[in-house]
Amino acid sequence: MIVSWNWLQDYVDLAMSPDELALRLAMAGLNHESTTDIGDDVAIDIEITSNRPDCLGHIGIAREVAVLWQLPLQVPNPQPPHGNSPVSELVRVRVEAPELCPRYTARLLRNVTVGPSPSWLVDRLNAIGVASINNVVDATNYVLMECGQPLHAFDYDKVKGGQIVVRHARKGEKLVAIDHRTYELDESMCVIADASSPVALAGVMGGADSEVSETTTNILIESADFAPLSVRTTARLLRLHSPSSYRFERGVDDQGIDWASRRCCELILQIAGGELADGCVDVVAVPRPTVVPVTLRYHTLKRILGIDVPPAKVEQILTALGLHQVQHDKSSITVSIPSWRRDLTREADLVEEVARVYGYDQIPEDVGVSMVSSRRSDADRAGAVLRDCLIGLGFDEAYTTSVVSKEWSDAFHAWTTAPALTVGTAMLRGADHLRRSLLPSLLAAKQSNEAAGNSRIELFETARVYLAEPNGLPQEPTMLGIVSGRGFFEVKGAILSLLQALHVGAKLKTEDFEDPFFTAGQCCRLTLAGNRFGFLGHVSDNAKGRFSVRSDTVVAELRIDQLLRHAVLIPQYLPESTFPAIRRELNLIVPESVRWSQLEETIQQAGGDLLSQVDYLETYRDPQKDGPDKKRILFSFTLRSDQRTLTSEEAELVTTQVVDVCRNDHQAVLLG
Repeated sequence: MIVSWNWLQDYVDLAMSPDELALRLAMAGLNHESTTDIGDDVAIDIEITSNRPDCLGHIGIAREVAVLWQLPLQVPNPQPPHGNSPVSELVRVRVEAPELCPRYTARLLRNVTVGPSPSWLVDRLNAIGVASINNVVDATNYVLMECGQPLHAFDYDKVKGGQIVVRHARKGEKLVAIDHRTYELDESMCVIADASSPVALAGVMGGADSEVSETTTNILIESADFAPLSVRTTARLLRLHSPSSYRFERGVDDQGIDWASRRCCELILQIAGGELADGCVDVVAVPRPTVVPVTLRYHTLKRILGIDVPPAKVEQILTALGLHQVQHDKSSITVSIPSWRRDLTREADLVEEVARVYGYDQIPEDVGVSMVSSRRSDADRAGAVLRDCLIGLGFDEAYTTSVVSKEWSDAFHAWTTAPALTVGTAMLRGADHLRRSLLPSLLAAKQSNEAAGNSRIELFETARVYLAEPNGLPQEPTMLGIVSGRGFFEVKGAILSLLQALHVGAKLKTEDFEDPFFTAGQCCRLTLAGNRFGFLGHVSDNAKGRFSVRSDTVVAELRIDQLLRHAVLIPQYLPESTFPAIRRELNLIVPESVRWSQLEETIQQAGGDLLSQVDYLETYRDPQKDGPDKKRILFSFTLRSDQRTLTSEEAELVTTQVVDVCRNDHQAVLLG
């Protein structure tokens, strides 16, 4: 926001220097960008945060100056003279999209002479970087930069039927804007139309067909309130941004709409002549919600700021800011919130207002402020362990976007069969689907690294996916995605290490699973304590081709909420056994249909309390020696007792039990 020094003096007496003004405003939250001399004026560029749209006009800045220096604020009270013709007989307004336009006002000026603006108006606009167009358009820009309320002037004679209709754009409609470019509209956009077609994009830009020109004599002045989200979406879709859209995106003062309209008409009558029709067409489609008063307790100031601010000073500051006193006693003050300060909704907001106006420099550096130590959530603590574990195993953390293309979204979506959620505005070209899995994005990241010549590509990511529900809001579970160039069992080992690091006692099991994303027979569904936990497998050649990945890849995706359900985040002490362990290796011939996970579960049940660890070693196939549909599985297991040294007889007994149970349950034959 660029502010003219000369212009600002219309509303408040500037007894300070420009440098002093810029410094004090910066200390009060309005950061100073630059100061430039322009002729006999000074232009001060001030950064306005998105929560302070009230400062996007000279009056808003003047109000801040008046509060900080305790000076009177002089705001004009426009009372434009009007004729006898009622505007309601000449202009009709219909709001068909109240959710996009809560309020719309229109005034009509007739017999106006359009021409150059007076020098004082040209100088004012030039000081803030706004080019002069003509006296009517300059008047609308002047009021915009004065109070922050956008306005638009239509050539009334080009508005067919003298009718204004605020509605959704229709499919296929186009508009030639005042920048003389043609824009194709869609149904999500709000347009200002006449009896036949759109004449402006609501809150963004007017149309060329109804713009004010040298031949214009009758002018329709629009002053309205448009929904911020609608204006922001339209401006981004069309890549069409303007000073008006910038302000509507942040919200305008709905109680200042009529003031801006009267002010604009008053200026036009002064510099362009004409006659103002009597009255104003004011359509309130959605009444402004009641603003609840906010209470500030004085002890809260002491608790947060660490200093005592006199109650009289607090009252003076809040009153100067436009917050009218509703109730006041020794312990607190209750105030009503003015329409231009929608950012003030709670007690903490009032504390901040008092602090910045009273002066942050009034708070000593060593002031004592009572503080309570914060506690990290279980999700944050588990996330830290997860990252440390995977980074220690040689993985690098990746960050990818939540919105992907339809092709990526359809590549893998085993968590749901519901269609992906889509967004109206694509973050990247073609990326308009909220992802249902992290794996496609991670595969694309691997492809990028391969293209850059990176030899080791081990990636993981923790982020949300979005699973649509038939009724209600979508599920947004947090997932862990892993993409690796290692083998299947190495990645499974990484998952087991992660479970061990989080002290997860629940049993991890594998189930048969088939999906075109994976190579047939080389993938599985993971369960934890009987609940669906994730997926693990080799990426198929077809899926690798879709993402242009060259090397063999194993991926996994896990639900973080299942980890949290079983994780033990408080460190536990477990004494190591001081007695030696006995390790045995067995090589079993089993049918091809037997999975290692089935065999492992059988071994653990047969081993009993003495079995401390089971390790898969290798799978080997020799149809000539073992017969068709047979395979050899080599594994080891470790026996240990916490109370005594095991004897060889005890170890042989457990080994025999393991072999016998595997023979009975899986037709296993011990290879001698």
